Amino acid sequence: MLINRAPSAVTGLNGSLSCGRVASARSFSSSADLPPHQEIGMPSLSPTMTEGNIAKWIKKEGDKVSPGEVLCEVETDKATVEMECMEEGYLAKIVQGDGAKEIKVGEVICVTVEEEGDIEKFKDYKPSAADAPAAPSESKATPEPAAPKVEEKVPAKAPEPKAPKAGKASRSGDRIFASPLARKLAEDNNVQLSSVKGTGPDGRILKADIEDYLAKGGKSESFAASGLDYTDIPNAQIRKVTANRLLASKQTIPHYYLTVDTCVDKLIKLRGELNPLQEASGGKKISINDLVIKAAALALRKVPECNSSWMNDFIRQYHNVNINVAVQTEHGLFVPVVRDADKKGLGTIGEEVKQLAQRARDNSLKPQDYEGGTFTVSNLGGPFGIKQFCAIINPPQSAILAIGSAEKRVIPGSADGQYEFGSYMSVTMSCDHRVIDGAIGAEFLKAFKGYIENPTTMLL
Repeated sequence: MLINRAPSAVTGLNGSLSCGRVASARSFSSSADLPPHQEIGMPSLSPTMTEGNIAKWIKKEGDKVSPGEVLCEVETDKATVEMECMEEGYLAKIVQGDGAKEIKVGEVICVTVEEEGDIEKFKDYKPSAADAPAAPSESKATPEPAAPKVEEKVPAKAPEPKAPKAGKASRSGDRIFASPLARKLAEDNNVQLSSVKGTGPDGRILKADIEDYLAKGGKSESFAASGLDYTDIPNAQIRKVTANRLLASKQTIPHYYLTVDTCVDKLIKLRGELNPLQEASGGKKISINDLVIKAAALALRKVPECNSSWMNDFIRQYHNVNINVAVQTEHGLFVPVVRDADKKGLGTIGEEVKQLAQRARDNSLKPQDYEGGTFTVSNLGGPFGIKQFCAIINPPQSAILAIGSAEKRVIPGSADGQYEFGSYMSVTMSCDHRVIDGAIGAEFLKAFKGYIENPTTMLL
């Protein structure tokens, strides 16, 4: 059995990790050549994780393993995870070696035994088909009944001119027959299925056909005519998961956007007064973003409808105000969480944000660092000077706050004909219309603006 020291998928709310999520099973083989052994599968480290990569093995075949020792490092969508052993034994066989990618959850990655003398018996061990995780496969896709049914409707002469066309997929009307694995591989490599010749039954495109097409430089040929010079950069696991989740968000969540301009002169002044006190007490400086997080948390407490999730049959309103903070790193986009931000002081929020951001840059976030968020704040203003933008909602949350940069503006003065300068910051809230009606979103922004423009009220 295994336990995970730092699992790493940023997904659902209130997530937790237990040993039960780790796919492992003790097998007692009926063959005399295989003594009792334990097959360790790729663990599920989040509710939406379907596959992972092996970064490297810490233990080697034949090594003795003890509870608490790290077996290997698994790369998921948000971090590199150390997998620990919980039982004594010996690592008899490594099924998925260093660098193995896209291993399905539940797929066997190694085998352990209790007796050192049993190690040699697993030298040529291969997992049986029955041990493979339930997933679409070439063999399952082959006998799909849809193909022959469609072909019956196609005139017999239709396949004849298409057959000799090398590199073209077998079609029926506008449909191209391909196995699920072939479609996924083609999508990941930007390969048009119409450019690939299928070798499966009835011209079906198999995974091997895509691999063969790529091996022959098929992907490069599709760009050759344009004369473009380019480099293909492999997508890390976090990039794939982020892409899929944000695509699903835009496709399934009815976004709408509300923007408000807030005067931040008093906010900047308060920050200037608090930071000397922070430094004198040995604390770190408070940033504008820390004040924004606090204001958003207090506004959520005033307007709890925005601190909710759509659950199809009901709307779940959270009693905890946990703010995810978007952090961009060289590894990808991370959203660590500041828990109960409405109840914490500015100094505590600032300290936590800095620590979480550093862990994100080090790719060492743990589940408690990112799971359980109820609302997200994304700031492209301070770091990058972006004036205003619309962020994509991080499901299952129902809103995200996009913070723009502060800029000096000329505003009317107290007397006629007089003008003054003021610093204003644009804030855009993306809302899920299933959960947050327009008036409710406006009410939240009104409360948020009140805290930003009268920041001393956040200290009461």
